[in-house]
Amino acid sequence: MKQYKLTYSKANNSGVEAGLPASKSIANRALVIAALCGAENRLNNLSDCDDTQAVIRALSSSDEVKNIGAAGTAMRFLTAYYAISSKSVLMTGTERMKNRPISILVDALRSIGADIEYVEKDGFPPLKINGKKLKGGELHVQGNVSSQYLSAILMIAPYTQEGIKLVIEGDLVSRPYLQMTLSLMQEFGVSHTWDGNIIEIKPAEYKQIEFIVENDWSAASYWYSVIALSDNQSVELKYLQPESLQGDSKLVELYKPLGVETEFVEDGVVLSKNNAVVLPSIYDISLKEQPDLAQTLVVSCLLMNVPFKFSGLENLKIKETDRIQALINECRKLGFVVKELASGVLSWDGEKCAITDEIVIETYEDHRMAMAFAPAVIKFGTLVVSEPDVVSKSYPSFWQEFQKVLPCEIKIID
Repeated sequence: MKQYKLTYSKANNSGVEAGLPASKSIANRALVIAALCGAENRLNNLSDCDDTQAVIRALSSSDEVKNIGAAGTAMRFLTAYYAISSKSVLMTGTERMKNRPISILVDALRSIGADIEYVEKDGFPPLKINGKKLKGGELHVQGNVSSQYLSAILMIAPYTQEGIKLVIEGDLVSRPYLQMTLSLMQEFGVSHTWDGNIIEIKPAEYKQIEFIVENDWSAASYWYSVIALSDNQSVELKYLQPESLQGDSKLVELYKPLGVETEFVEDGVVLSKNNAVVLPSIYDISLKEQPDLAQTLVVSCLLMNVPFKFSGLENLKIKETDRIQALINECRKLGFVVKELASGVLSWDGEKCAITDEIVIETYEDHRMAMAFAPAVIKFGTLVVSEPDVVSKSYPSFWQEFQKVLPCEIKIID
């Protein structure tokens, strides 16, 4: 098993620029939309992360078997895309992917005419999909499911015979991701109405346009954590937009109470530390609309001794791993007793435990576990990260950028 041993020195690399990947959330949606209208070659600044490359490979290959590896977004978006295509494909992935539920999406697609069969276990990939024209119509979906299910359905809606009237039942989780999908559809020429809990899209066709993918705000979160944990550090991040399609741009607000100031400049942002800030006595917020920031915020708060209560995290259990349990496990190694108070509610009340002699962070095949815990080396001086290459899922150059920003030696342990 490959490991990285990180060793931190106190030298200051302040003012360095950290390169960011393009937003995979935007790129993956744009790829599906472009495939539906034949505009794939008009997309620019596509992400080089595993998820986006999985979508690109699947769409560009004539092979019937589409192995998307561990890319959950690709599985969901492409299931809908191929259901309305003229192709027959077998969608499969890693063993973990074969244990990630997809029945909610499959049931919804079947209800509007899709021909999809489970190849192994009911409710889970692999899927045999025989693409065909879909009728469309009215769909009822619970709002607390992954927003990717809803986005997958909405993106193909214009190409159904009747369009789609999506009725969302209960509270909507991850609203910004749904807004991102609809905004992108609008940019490609397809309008919608959103009245209360009903989103309606009429039959239409996307326009072929030149489109540039903006950089990734969720990837920026690791540098916000680095600044929060440093005494006097600054970093520049290019091509982040203040009026972003990405819900994770709320980082600007979420890290301000932890002493991170964000200055928007002509071509990005500059992050700096405000050492005069009074830290919250307890950081009590909902991350329902920014669940991908949870791991980073948990580590930041713990290492700044800020008790917290983060709610709205129910869907973390069905990500690349059960992120809630993974966080509880790995935070204990750092000496912190994090608890799940109720479903989707993570809390730390100040309780500590013994720190393990050598801190070895397991990553659980989850890119965000590796990157969220890496800044902990600032406080502990040395840290081992298992399976560090998992970062390629969303941020392939992370370790190179990490060494550029922090005076940190990385030694490979096989």
